[in-house]
Amino acid sequence: MSDFKREMSLFDAMMIVMGAMIGSGIFIVSADIARTVGSPGLLLLVWLITGVVTVIGALSYGELAGMMPHAGGLYVYLREAYGPLIGFLYGWTTFLVIQTGTIAAVGVAFAKFTGLIIPWFSEKHVLIQVLGLKITAAQVLAIASIIVLTYLNMRGVRTGKTIQGVFTVTKTVALSGLILLGFIVGANAVAVKANLAAFWKASWTHMAAGQVVSVEPLTGLMILAAIGAAMVGSLFASDEWYTVTYIAGEVKNPRKNIPRSLVLGAGIVILLYFLANVAYVVILPVRGGPEAADVIGRGIQFAQSDRVGTAAAEMIFGGPAAIIMAVLIMISTFGCNNGLILSGARVYYAMAKDGLFFKSTGTLNRRSVPGTALVVQCVWASLLCLSGTYSDLLDYVVFAVLIFFVLVVSGIFILRKKHPDWERPYKAWGYPVVPALYILVAAAIAVDLLIFKAKYTVPGLLIVLLGIPVYLLRKRFAGTRTGTGV
Repeated sequence: MSDFKREMSLFDAMMIVMGAMIGSGIFIVSADIARTVGSPGLLLLVWLITGVVTVIGALSYGELAGMMPHAGGLYVYLREAYGPLIGFLYGWTTFLVIQTGTIAAVGVAFAKFTGLIIPWFSEKHVLIQVLGLKITAAQVLAIASIIVLTYLNMRGVRTGKTIQGVFTVTKTVALSGLILLGFIVGANAVAVKANLAAFWKASWTHMAAGQVVSVEPLTGLMILAAIGAAMVGSLFASDEWYTVTYIAGEVKNPRKNIPRSLVLGAGIVILLYFLANVAYVVILPVRGGPEAADVIGRGIQFAQSDRVGTAAAEMIFGGPAAIIMAVLIMISTFGCNNGLILSGARVYYAMAKDGLFFKSTGTLNRRSVPGTALVVQCVWASLLCLSGTYSDLLDYVVFAVLIFFVLVVSGIFILRKKHPDWERPYKAWGYPVVPALYILVAAAIAVDLLIFKAKYTVPGLLIVLLGIPVYLLRKRFAGTRTGTGV
């Protein structure tokens, strides 16, 4: 087969956006955010800023998606704006870290919560130990889930979109129900009083080996620094909304439906995320202690294993909360990974068409999907499951993504000058002020992470830069075909 089949409607595209965004992050990362900023007001502010940045990004990407409705999404936008090198660096980083790293992280989260229901899959259950490398039952399950979803998506886009629709609707309804019950049933007067009393009292709780090292009161510029560092978690939880651009070649009327799905899908999820955190603050005190005996005493900061969603559910449902939340997160992460796996392979397909990736990944199987690209992605994501923890992969992913976010939105300005005659069925809202604001905020967060989380972000930057010699070598020995425009 040589052509994609346009079988995805606006609803299907929205399910990709929402399904890829809603994973396990919303139920976990608020604990780390709470430790970093220390106050209910700033916890909500972090999520509010993340929401604004995400929606502005979706509004801006809409112009590029409408103008270049081709498989590969961001890779294509960067290639056309900056040339094949920058496009390759994005594709390179997407393969090594951004997409596959996220797939691995979400797969590990799926296994982690499965282990709460079936203890055999616990992260503590070591199956093999060779040369210091421990392979746990949880890692094996994470890899198995990635393999299963890869196989299902190799059977055609219709199968992939059906799975995506079922899981996304299920978890969206469940998350909405949890939020509603949080306000109606879980509201706790003690938590509300404690949170109002310390609403803007910022502090940074520094941890080492799971223990509190110090609690640093925050004032002035350090509050801004803490907000930026805290946004690692919220940005990761809100990431991957743009993956729908990768499948533009399979969406009906893509010039209109891709921009619409970006704005509507991201907007709905961001609203749910903010309301979920308001519910957390109504149910639990933000501040707590790691040695406390109950969920109220531990607060959001020290929820058991950072499972804020489970702690909130315990206040609503009581004893069965852990099982209920584990099932919800299993559904959420499984559906999330389906969207990530489905869409990510289209980037490598587009790169291969330009001679910048393995030639075989640029072909479609008899089901009109890039089967080889799906397999290659599966293999690398599976290896990443063995390489590090959920939080390590999270930090690598967020910084690398921010670098390219800045470049992509900057590409709107470049392409308006470079190709003023290209059809633009949708134009970036608030241009030039709103896209410029997005660039400034995203760049500031990236710099903040480079300063305060250098242990993880510097390696992420090095991964991007290592793509330069790889590109030059490939260009020298194999040659490339650059983009041909729209």
